[in-house]
Amino acid sequence: MISILERAIEPRKRFPEGQRPFDNAALWAMILPLLIEQLLQVVVGLADTLMVSYAGEATVSGVSLDTMIYTIFIYLFTAVATGGAVVVSQYLGSANRESADLAASQTFHINAALSLICTIAMLLFGNAILSGLYGGVEPAVMDACRTYLRIVTLSFPANAIYNAGAALYRSMGKTRTTMYVSIAMNLLNVAGNAVGVFLLHAGAAGVAWPTTISWYFAAALMTALCLRVENPVCLRARMAASLHRAMALRILKIAVPGGIENGLFQLAKVALGSLIATFGTAQIAANGIGQTIWSFAALVSVAICPAYITVVGQCMGAGDADAADYYMRKLTRLTVLLAVLWNAAVILALPVILPLYDVTSETKRLVFVIVLIHNLFAGIVQPFSMPLAAGLRAAGDVKFAMWSAILCTMVLRTALSFLLALGLHMGVIGIALAMGIDWTVKAALDLLRYREGKWRSMRVI
Repeated sequence: MISILERAIEPRKRFPEGQRPFDNAALWAMILPLLIEQLLQVVVGLADTLMVSYAGEATVSGVSLDTMIYTIFIYLFTAVATGGAVVVSQYLGSANRESADLAASQTFHINAALSLICTIAMLLFGNAILSGLYGGVEPAVMDACRTYLRIVTLSFPANAIYNAGAALYRSMGKTRTTMYVSIAMNLLNVAGNAVGVFLLHAGAAGVAWPTTISWYFAAALMTALCLRVENPVCLRARMAASLHRAMALRILKIAVPGGIENGLFQLAKVALGSLIATFGTAQIAANGIGQTIWSFAALVSVAICPAYITVVGQCMGAGDADAADYYMRKLTRLTVLLAVLWNAAVILALPVILPLYDVTSETKRLVFVIVLIHNLFAGIVQPFSMPLAAGLRAAGDVKFAMWSAILCTMVLRTALSFLLALGLHMGVIGIALAMGIDWTVKAALDLLRYREGKWRSMRVI
């Protein structure tokens, strides 16, 4: 099967077998653990939603609304980790071990400091933010929101450290290690959810505490692994203890535009969440369940992004833009092929998935429609609006992605969502359509940027 896929996606240019920076075996050894790891994460998310659904639709609704806010901070930590991974990958490509170690250590330093600031801010102002955004929801929904947010806010430092460590290991191509850590973390999370929801009947708190505990477990494990000096690059305590201004700025040059891009994306979701909150419990619950299945459907595009960072970053660090171009085309073809097959499989599985949820028939009907819309776009369009953009980012072309996100997500998606959802009375179905149109426009912009070739002359290190 893998050999068939390789023949289908191989670009015209071929390297002599001994001269390829990454041969097919190396690429598959990197990509398969990423796919498995992402699959585990979304399966656990699906399990979370299923378990909470037995605590009532108010709890499902509250957790889904809250997750939109929580994810903003996760994107911030991921952006810093991605910035660090790009810089580390390029230093690895240039065979500069000392600078690679410094970049890795500074990624930990920046993420740790940022997570502490975010934790304190949300503990102080979280309830006020919830009241401002979702003040019109039912009291039971608001109670679930407040409970879940207060607990998962405590996981911010662990999430930030884990992301820094996982990004470091992925930049080395050691994706199998991050997969094993993810397996252990998610098993702990699932077991905790079962205890919290079914034995303790703790509702939102029964899901929030296992999530927080599992993040701390994963953060401790990844930190220990990153301290191993025998790795091609490692975390050094003395380098992480204080801020190294020049290296931090180099990381933030990549991280800030990515953080703005991801932050704007999630802020748009929060704004739309406040709109969805006015649609009633059935549509709120459908949106929450739909988002979980969407994460499952988007697995391929999300999982392959780190492979772009590692491969393109190392090629650009070695000064070989032609190799970076070759692998961007190869990885994009592979992503499209896998995404189409995967999203078709998810659509076929919907009649089996939906009966598992203890919600009304109207909620299930809405979930089916919005998932169908999402998967059609996720299979055909999303590989160009997400993974290809990761390749451009790995080359150092980060500002373009930020500005295209502002145009597509903040302007196009938000405006279309209000037009379709409110103006045309389509509710969450209109919001799903607006998301697909956003991806389509951004994919077109990213393809034009790639073909233009300016990314070839970008410099990160």
